[in-house]
Amino acid sequence: MSIFDKSIICAILSGFCAFDIVSAASASQTVLDIGSRWEPFVDSFLVAQSEGVALKLQTPVKREIALVMDEPWEGISGAYVSAVQDDGKVLLYYRGSAQLRSDADPEQTTCVAFSKDGVNFEKPSLGIVEINGSTANNVILQGSVSHNFTVFLDTRPGVAAENRFKALGGVKKPGKGTNLEREGGLFAFVSADGVHWRKMSERPVITTGAFDSQNLAFWDSARNCYVCYSRTIVERKRAIQSCLSDDFMSWSAPQVNKYHGGVPLEHFYTSATLPCPAAPHIYLAFPMRFIEGRQKIATHKVKGVSDAVFMSSRDGVNWDRPFLEAWVRPGLDQQNWTDRNTMPAYGIVESAPGEWSMYVSEHYRHADNRLRRVTVRKLGFSSMRAGARKGEFTTKPLRFQGEELVLNYATSAAGVIKVEVQYATGTPIPGFGMDDAAELFGDELEGVTLWRNGGSLKRLEGQTVKLRFSMRDADLFAVRFR
Repeated sequence: MSIFDKSIICAILSGFCAFDIVSAASASQTVLDIGSRWEPFVDSFLVAQSEGVALKLQTPVKREIALVMDEPWEGISGAYVSAVQDDGKVLLYYRGSAQLRSDADPEQTTCVAFSKDGVNFEKPSLGIVEINGSTANNVILQGSVSHNFTVFLDTRPGVAAENRFKALGGVKKPGKGTNLEREGGLFAFVSADGVHWRKMSERPVITTGAFDSQNLAFWDSARNCYVCYSRTIVERKRAIQSCLSDDFMSWSAPQVNKYHGGVPLEHFYTSATLPCPAAPHIYLAFPMRFIEGRQKIATHKVKGVSDAVFMSSRDGVNWDRPFLEAWVRPGLDQQNWTDRNTMPAYGIVESAPGEWSMYVSEHYRHADNRLRRVTVRKLGFSSMRAGARKGEFTTKPLRFQGEELVLNYATSAAGVIKVEVQYATGTPIPGFGMDDAAELFGDELEGVTLWRNGGSLKRLEGQTVKLRFSMRDADLFAVRFR
């Protein structure tokens, strides 16, 4: 079956493809087959009922300034960052633009910075592109494609070494009409080392869209295809669309992101969409939410303020937004209350064991236009949280593979988590009831759940069961069987 056949099937099924998991919108008695993979609590997919426990969005920790775009070829409108981790090295790609005159400005550059740890970055002198009479700079490309040149590491099995890095870049041509109507689009690029690039075709590979933003792609190992997320316009709002490809050259017609009823349609300037590390069957997205017309700093010439939000999807088209609040706020720094700040870069970097780093824009259109690193715990974007009073929740019926239940969790000194394993009917399984469960407390990325009898869950493997969690002053970020 081609990727276009898959796309048609997905559309017929309202965007829900046939995978080995069952839609969260299905009836609660449908059995979920979760195997031995991580299931992060970014949505209510596993939850059948709860009392005193609710989904809680976690706020990332703001760290140091990772990069300042202060070179003459970088400048105040440098933006659209992609972070790529490859074999002990982190590469940051970004647009250099001292004075952006138009989306198709030929003076725009694509710059790169290197790091060994995702924390400290250096700008290499590459000798590739001449700027102001010198090639002693960190520029890898120059031209209109640099407006939004966005890179990823291709993890498709069997990909040729000379094609390990891929990118999309390009805009619509200047002229009459809107960005949706004019000619032009996204061009495909490949590279062996992430520094020296070649265009795969002299014609754009994706032409339906607006593209005056960051447009990204990746290899989806769960769905066995390339996926692109790009800019479009819906009801005069900046919006997100996706399309699919088998070969990175021929792409399906785009599908606009869909949201659950009651979710407001907002300006999403970028999307930063990617498969969740450690749980690639789930997509995560970190759009920059743009509130046009608002102006906090009266002396700033451009209106609009922005922040970042968080959302997830299990099919790539239908998006869950249980958290309508901001994931990252502009904060006390008044220069982040000007337009197009708090824009998340595309990519997640493992900067330390159990620590994931991301990067957000600050001081856009200011002399020290820059990136700040933010961190989250592994799989810790959101959680099931119980306060000081005990609460509990029960999962939908599920099947698993493995012999032990592992939790990514954190409690206070007084907090606790206990787990009961039930038959599908809701009756506790002897030896795995709440009275048999050991108290779990502390802060662990992979804490093992135990019961008094010390019994293995292996004998329940493949059977339909439910899990009942009892919690107090605790966060449960993710679960898996192994």
